[in-house]
Amino acid sequence: MTEANQPPGQAVLAMQGISKRFDAVQALSLVDLNLRAGEILALVGENGAGKSTLLKIMGGDQAPDAGRILLDGRKVAFASPAGARRQGIRLVGQEPEIMANLSVAENVYVGALPRRGGRFFDRRRLVASVGADIKRVGLAGALDPRQLGRTLSPAQRQIVEILRALCGAPRVVAFDEPTSSLSDRETEALFRLIRRLAVEGMGVIYVSHRLREIFAIAQRILVLRDGRVIGERTTQETNEAELVRMMVGRDLSALFHHSKRAPGATVLSLRGVTTADVEDVTLDVRSGEVVALAGLVGAGRTELARAIIGDTPIVAGEIRVDGTPIVLRSPADAIRAGLCLAPEERKTQALLMKRSVRDNISLAVIGLISRLHVIRRAEERRIAAKFARDLNIRAYSLDQEVSKLSGGNQQKVVLARWLARRSKVLILDEPTRGVDVGAKADIYAIIDRLAAEGAAILVISSELPEVLGVADRIVVMQRGRVAGELTKEEASEERILRLAILEAAAA
Repeated sequence: MTEANQPPGQAVLAMQGISKRFDAVQALSLVDLNLRAGEILALVGENGAGKSTLLKIMGGDQAPDAGRILLDGRKVAFASPAGARRQGIRLVGQEPEIMANLSVAENVYVGALPRRGGRFFDRRRLVASVGADIKRVGLAGALDPRQLGRTLSPAQRQIVEILRALCGAPRVVAFDEPTSSLSDRETEALFRLIRRLAVEGMGVIYVSHRLREIFAIAQRILVLRDGRVIGERTTQETNEAELVRMMVGRDLSALFHHSKRAPGATVLSLRGVTTADVEDVTLDVRSGEVVALAGLVGAGRTELARAIIGDTPIVAGEIRVDGTPIVLRSPADAIRAGLCLAPEERKTQALLMKRSVRDNISLAVIGLISRLHVIRRAEERRIAAKFARDLNIRAYSLDQEVSKLSGGNQQKVVLARWLARRSKVLILDEPTRGVDVGAKADIYAIIDRLAAEGAAILVISSELPEVLGVADRIVVMQRGRVAGELTKEEASEERILRLAILEAAAA
């Protein structure tokens, strides 16, 4: 029995009969959650199942309409997140809140900065303390305590959020999709830390759409659907297929859709493309074909995508569309050439979060549906309605603010925008990041359907099952270069990793 699987102790947190309604939506209904000291409990469910609402109630950000919370057997109520934090409950959010002009050390200890003589801020002690914290969690070298928040990568921002949550010996820590921005190495370090927290007697709640992670880290799994507890399982007594059925209420055994099709002519052709981040990249994507870019975080996949859509200057090489060389001075040139990108960070790089579904879908075609600089609103609504229907975007109306949609539906809005533009090449960077399993199945079906209709699709993904499931061909990158190419028949996780890791290590 491994350390993380030692029998847990007494209940540290109990949430009993928790209910919460927002207007006409019953977000939670009589939910019970029990977490024991030294236990790692996974909380799973589709987007909209109630996971985030339950965590917000636990963390003092929202108050329940009914039910009670017990901490170490004592009834507690939190008027604010600060109140929950004082009681020893910490949340590691999916989207870290980092103050741009403060250092890493200041971000970690914000509100609890060490002082000399009770008055003066002790910067040297702070930097030393955070440096020790970084080593303690197994990420030495990943962060400089003096680095400013605005310079941090998404992975570094997530590490800061984790360090902040661990200040002051908490009793309960909840991790909400903590690995969405982390590399495999950083994920393993996080798992070692979580297991150590459990061994030390902390109660840990782990939320993730990545079921492999659930089985790797958790002892027990609580499944939510439509705001209710559907069931509870230990990791030893269940499997991914059963969890998916419990989460979505239907069998998703055919999660990946891959229709038989014969690729057509080459649509996108790269020859020796070189930028500041990638070197001598040559690849083709044909009509009716899905090509996946695989590799480690930092291998240059996203950087290559940015070069293809004109966001990064090319210093050598050539890009052709339908056999014709193109010059890309900006993303606008790429859009006119029929190239588009659905970026990994959809909330900050793709969507206008405070605008409607209609506004976001029509964004790329405004110039095509305007006359004398006046938008033809009826045509805009017709286009938005068509693609919202085609992609099964679940929204109350086309006027609903896109920030109110689930992650999967937000991603569909991004896809709808480029389909409305009739783009020739779709580049999808981590298309199912932060998306629940039901929405993943929908997105995979959309990718397969678009390829069957003749689209040329380039998918960037860090999830090897996804790469193997959607791709006709797989191009593996390492250190900004193409390390190798595999057909669907040749590909396996081992062969992809050998190209991405082992050969890189030998170089």
